[in-house]
Amino acid sequence: MVLVNTDHITGKNLAMLGLVKGSIIQSKNIGKDIMQGLRSVVGGELKGYTEMMNEAREEATRRMIQEANLMGADAIVNVRFSTSAILQGAAEVIAYGTAVKFI
Repeated sequence: MVLVNTDHITGKNLAMLGLVKGSIIQSKNIGKDIMQGLRSVVGGELKGYTEMMNEAREEATRRMIQEANLMGADAIVNVRFSTSAILQGAAEVIAYGTAVKFI
């Protein structure tokens, strides 16, 4: 599956199939949360949270690709990510784009 954040793929003619998306709501691990809270006092990267958000983006992308595969897509163009806080300690990550077929 080809993923791009542009509306075209050089050298390919595209037929749009429709919007595809994948999402996940990820919550913090209480053990990691305590350690990250201590880290936020002294400053620096909160590596546990960075790892959590990277994993959430990867899963949202997998789910988006799965939806595109069900539509028979060859690629997804205009891929975007969005993150929002759902409640304290949980965030939603959405990956979305336009599924296309090569013609």
